[in-house]
Amino acid sequence: MRLVEETQWRHRIEREGAMRVPGIVFASRDLLPKAAGDKALEQVVNVATLPGIVRASYAMPDVHWGYGFPIGGVAATDVAADGVVSPGGVGFDISCGVRLLVSPGVTVDELRPQLTAVMDELGATVPRGPGPGGLWPLYDRRELERVLVGGARYAVEQGHGCARDLDLCEDQGALDGADPGQVSLRAEQRGLSQVGSLGSGNHFLEVQEVEAVYDERAAEALGLAVGRVCVMIHCGSRGLGHQICSDHVAIMAKAMATYDITVPDRQLACVPVRSREGQAYLGAMVAAANYGRANRQVLGEHVRRVLTDRCGAGLDLVYDISHNLAKLEQHDVEGVPRLLCVHRKGATRALPPGHADLPRSLTDVGQPVLLPGTMGTASYVLVGTRGSPAFHSAAHGAGRTLSRHAAARSIRGRQLQDRLERQGILVRGTSLRGLAEETPTAYKDIDAVVAATEGAGLARKVARLVPLGVVKG
Repeated sequence: MRLVEETQWRHRIEREGAMRVPGIVFASRDLLPKAAGDKALEQVVNVATLPGIVRASYAMPDVHWGYGFPIGGVAATDVAADGVVSPGGVGFDISCGVRLLVSPGVTVDELRPQLTAVMDELGATVPRGPGPGGLWPLYDRRELERVLVGGARYAVEQGHGCARDLDLCEDQGALDGADPGQVSLRAEQRGLSQVGSLGSGNHFLEVQEVEAVYDERAAEALGLAVGRVCVMIHCGSRGLGHQICSDHVAIMAKAMATYDITVPDRQLACVPVRSREGQAYLGAMVAAANYGRANRQVLGEHVRRVLTDRCGAGLDLVYDISHNLAKLEQHDVEGVPRLLCVHRKGATRALPPGHADLPRSLTDVGQPVLLPGTMGTASYVLVGTRGSPAFHSAAHGAGRTLSRHAAARSIRGRQLQDRLERQGILVRGTSLRGLAEETPTAYKDIDAVVAATEGAGLARKVARLVPLGVVKG
């Protein structure tokens, strides 16, 4: 492949072979994939061959190797031109996303005497790990289907949060179009017991401090100020979403021949959006997305109650947004409005100020973009900007540079935990091996990722958050 540096923050992969569009990588030289065996740029090229793809195959600054699509990949297909939908462009953790809450009534100085007790309680009560166990067990299929259709809205109806939360959730807490009939029995079985749980891997719940504010007006609109306490939650649709992805990849792999589709990587299994199989996947994917939103809603309400009990002040929702999703959106392509299926896999939607889909309170600010870093560094809040070059999309986090196995070889879990606690970061993990796999050195420099995100015009930074305590999956 031929990679051309167009600007400090933008590289272009020229079209060749079966590519229908070029590849565009929003990254500085230092952020380009370098790890041995990281085939993320090859995946950018492969995605550029998908039927119906328009403009370019995009990669965000946190890009790294994923399943089919790179993580940090964005691709839009033209629905009317037999554009395809690919589960690999969403990923196994459908609607994995980030929820950020802020306490208007508690400063870090006021929290510190209670921080150990808060972290102990969260560590003891927040379900996590790969297996079953959630704060809101569902006892029958009918109630699960209400979650799949109603998402965070149904969770609020059942007492998990307040109506104001929904105004600050992407899509007001639930996407339309869920089809529980396309969710397999195995996926349902996995989903019954996991609502209100973190899962494992890079998922976390983090108590944070607002360390710096870069845009006072936007920060004020979001309720952020230096010294305030925040809680960030990163998780998704758990086993239910994973099973839905597996089920529909298998269905599409068999169906592609019917539509005369070939792909350079079997992990890019896809079908036309308007096909029977495409509609079935979208219905199941939306159901999983709503499950993921209910999951974060329940976890957020649990943390809210813990802080209220311990500190006498609650938490307000700043925003909740997914970063693994395919959405049908209207965008101009060569000056013509088109209905596109926009895949964002490890990429966050970043709507600009004035966009019709924003809640009224954020119309003048833009959509919050929540970028978690690592448990030993920092996280950022950004907002969408006008003139976005990639279908209103931005990075979703730091992006891995080491595999979990390589990370675990680089440091012992106890050593890492001790190091973090010397930094003043209290860690509550499920295993020392799991902590080692998530060592901060396994990720890109979050400050560099944010600089590239801002430099490329994808979003602009509002605030920097640093960790005080972490509950790890």
